[in-house]
Amino acid sequence: MAKRRALIIDDEAGVRQSLSLYLEDEGFEVMSAADGDAGLRTAQSERFDVVLCDVRMPRRGGFEILEDLLRAQPDATVLVMSAFGQVEQALEAVRKGAYDFLAKPFTPQELLLAVRKADERERLRRENRQLRRALSNEVGGVSIAAASGAMREVYELVERAAEYKTTVLVTGESGAGKEVIARAVHGLSDRAPQPYVAVNCGAISESLIESELFGHVRGAFTGADSDAPGMFREADGGTLFLDEIGELPPPIQVKLLRALQEGEVRPVGAAKSFPVDVRIIAATARDLEAMVAVNEFRADLYYRLNVFRIHVPPLRERLEDVPLLADQLLAAHARRIGKAVEPLGRDVLDALAAYAWPGNVRELENSLERALILTRGPQITSDLFPFVSHGEARRGPSRAEPAIDAGARSEPQANEDIGEDLSIKRRSRALEDRLIRLALVRTRGNRTRAARLLELSPRALQYKLKEYAIDPLNPFPAASDS
Repeated sequence: MAKRRALIIDDEAGVRQSLSLYLEDEGFEVMSAADGDAGLRTAQSERFDVVLCDVRMPRRGGFEILEDLLRAQPDATVLVMSAFGQVEQALEAVRKGAYDFLAKPFTPQELLLAVRKADERERLRRENRQLRRALSNEVGGVSIAAASGAMREVYELVERAAEYKTTVLVTGESGAGKEVIARAVHGLSDRAPQPYVAVNCGAISESLIESELFGHVRGAFTGADSDAPGMFREADGGTLFLDEIGELPPPIQVKLLRALQEGEVRPVGAAKSFPVDVRIIAATARDLEAMVAVNEFRADLYYRLNVFRIHVPPLRERLEDVPLLADQLLAAHARRIGKAVEPLGRDVLDALAAYAWPGNVRELENSLERALILTRGPQITSDLFPFVSHGEARRGPSRAEPAIDAGARSEPQANEDIGEDLSIKRRSRALEDRLIRLALVRTRGNRTRAARLLELSPRALQYKLKEYAIDPLNPFPAASDS
C-alpha cells in the first residue's frame, strides 16, 4: 500500500523538523518548504494527502497562497497553523476552504488528532460518493459508460467537479451526452438532494427567456396573470443546467453575468432582487471562444462560465464505449416500454462498435429503441440496424481490428456486384476516394497515420484531400443526412 504524503510549509526550520518527525512516525512520507511560494511550487508539482501551512510567513503566507494551494491540491486536506493573535485570519482561511486550523504551540497529540479527523472525513466523503452512485443506479439513472480511456478521464473530472460549487462548462458535439455529464456532477455533489433544473437556452424565444430564467411579477407583461419564480429560484440550493448556452441572446447574457456575479436575480417587473444559491453547469456544442472573437458571446461571461471545463468526446473517438452503452440503453428502454429481450449478441455489438455514429449517443439510443420496437422475438439481430449492416462507408474501425496497418476492408469480393460501369479510370478514382475516407475514419482524422496506412507520403495525401474535397475530421458528411 502506498504511503500517505504530507507537505509542511513553515518558515521556522525547527517547526518543519519536529512536524516531519511526528508525521513520519504516523506513517507519512513528508516534504517541506520554507516559504509560501516554494510550498506552492511543490504543491503544483506533487500530490499530497495532507498539507500543513503556516498563516504568517515572509513574502506570501498561507492566507495569500490558500486559493492557489486549494486549486493545486483539490483532494488534499489543508490544515492552517497560526500563532497567538492570528486566529481570526486562520478562521477566515477555514471559511475559504481550509479544513481546520491548529493554534501554535500545539502538542504532537493535537496534531495527530487533527490529521486523523481529516482522514476520517475523507473516508466518509469517499463512502458518500460511492453510496450516491449506487443509489443513482438503483433508481434507474444511466451511468456513464467508461470503457475507453477518454471517458474514464471524463468521469474523473466529473468526480472532482462534484466536490465544489465551481461553475462547470461541458462541451462536445450534439448528442454526445453532455446532459448526462451535468446530471452526474449534480448527483455526486452535496447538492444531490436539492433541485436539478434544466433549461435549453436555444428552445425558448428571446422574448420569454428572461422571465423563464429570472421569473416575473404579475402584470409585468401581457399574459403575466400571476407571479412566476423563474428557474434560478426553482433551482435554489441545487443545480441549474443551462444547455446550449451559446444560443443565449446578448441582452440576456448581460443579466446572466450579473446573476452569477451577485448571487441574486430580479424578476421581470419586480422592484427588488432575490438572493439565490445556485450551482451553474452550462453546456454547448458551439465554439464559444470563436464566438467571443467575433463579439457574438460576451468574453466576461465566457470566462465566468469556463472555470472548470469537461469536454465529452464524440462517440466515433471512443468506440470501445459502444457495447457498454448499447447494453445500458437497451436495458433502460426495455424496462420503460415493458418488453423483455435478451442481451445483445457479440455479432451485433461488434457491428455497432464498427460504425462511426455521426449522431453520437443520441443516434445509438434512437437506433436501439427502434430495433426494440421492430423485433418480434426476444432476440435483437443485426439486420435491425440496416445502416450499420450495409452502410460500410460510414463505419469506423472494428474493435477486433488494429487502428493502423489493418488492410482496407473495401476490396471487392469475388461475387460482389460491381455494377455496369467498367471504366478503370473512373472506378479507380472512386476506389481511391473511398480508401482515403476509410483510412481517415480508421485513424480518427490523423493524416500522418492515414498516409502511412495508405502507403502515401503526407504531401501526396494532402494533395488528394484537396482533389477529392475530403474533410479529414468528417470524411463521410453524407452520413449526417440520415
